Amino acid sequence: MDFPLHKIKENIDHIEDYKLPQQAYLILKSAVRELILSPGSMFLEREITAFLEMSRTPVREAFVRLETEGLIRLVPRKGFVVEPIRPEDLKEIYSVIVALDGIAAEAATQNASDKDIQQLQNMIDEQLEALGNEDLERWSKLDDLFHRQILDLADNHRLSNTYETFDDQCHRARLFTIHERPLPKQSIQEHKAIIACMIAKNEQAAKYVMQEHRNRSHTEILNILRKEN
Repeated sequence: MDFPLHKIKENIDHIEDYKLPQQAYLILKSAVRELILSPGSMFLEREITAFLEMSRTPVREAFVRLETEGLIRLVPRKGFVVEPIRPEDLKEIYSVIVALDGIAAEAATQNASDKDIQQLQNMIDEQLEALGNEDLERWSKLDDLFHRQILDLADNHRLSNTYETFDDQCHRARLFTIHERPLPKQSIQEHKAIIACMIAKNEQAAKYVMQEHRNRSHTEILNILRKEN
């Protein structure tokens, strides 16, 4: 099994500072989230403990947490299966995410400073550059940063915590379908429209444009997943 452990560990800040169960959890979660462990694939417990160079106890603790989050399914006395990306599950998740993103855009419009707006505009410039280079993985990361910045600007911890509950599933679906979807030129235009609403301090417009943006992109992803399923 090709399991680029060192690459994953390098992308997690200060991982050595965590206890072993948390290290195992963070590494495995990152591997599932980034599709390094692909949806539907099965792995034996002994394979994972060998690659992580850990005993069974911290790895099992990580397994339990990941199963609770809906990312894996434990197989007794064997290991785990990475949960498939199911359109029916995503449809439910997306209905929640659309509502949360709308609330975040509305609150962010109230809170954003000129500096905050400039940071968002800089992200769009980077998105355009990534798209020009046909670097869709880079574009996807910038897209995620754009939405997270708006979520942060909303300054609502309960909103952020609820959003995080579903983000891993959304991220997996976005990566899984990224090369099957049209080039995200429309997404960039919609990002610009969201910023324009924020500059105008039009909270309701920012909420509406954000939700329409999410609904369109989610529909694209769901249509692809349904065809593949």
